[in-house]
Amino acid sequence: MSDKTHVLTHPVVRARLSKLRQLSTNSKEFREGIHDISIFLGIEASKDLEEEEFTGQTPIGTFTGTAVKPNIGLAPILRAGLGMTDALLNLFPAAQVFHLGIFREKVTLQPVEYYSKLPSNTTVDIVYLLDPLIATGGTASAALQMLVDWGMPVSRIKLLCVLASHTGLNRVRSEFPELEIWVSGVDPELTDNGLIAPGLGDTGDRLFNTLKE
Repeated sequence: MSDKTHVLTHPVVRARLSKLRQLSTNSKEFREGIHDISIFLGIEASKDLEEEEFTGQTPIGTFTGTAVKPNIGLAPILRAGLGMTDALLNLFPAAQVFHLGIFREKVTLQPVEYYSKLPSNTTVDIVYLLDPLIATGGTASAALQMLVDWGMPVSRIKLLCVLASHTGLNRVRSEFPELEIWVSGVDPELTDNGLIAPGLGDTGDRLFNTLKE
């Protein structure tokens, strides 16, 4: 793995990911598992954030405290990225949320942009791009390009992902070598229709209970 790609090895994360994989896991449990893993990803990906000091008052006396200095942006890729958003908002309640709509065309497997809620000018210092699955890497790369075109340097973007394929990670790293990626698991294979194997299945469908019979 690249030194800019960080794979979480925490036992709780591994257990949550194993629960997500199971076919018997229902939508409520799946949402909770995505949320819990996203908290871990957010904590790990933000541990080097710049801080600023302030003087505060406790019931006993004064103290010197710290606050996160940068303005934070969250960019969930619709719709599955919504499953990660609340977890990151727990960590950064004042974060701005920029929804990015991209879907993968079923025949060509190429990303198609259909929605962007980015302001005309950059308004944050760092963006956490939220995408539960990196399969072929096409959707993540398209979203990254949208953020770069908006004016965010790659060095100020961090990609948070629950599960990735080797193929998808390699594609994203080849196109954005300076990008930091945080992921809780990496699977070896893709199916012929671009699904991660063994994977989690369709994350959006499992999150929002829209699985087809």
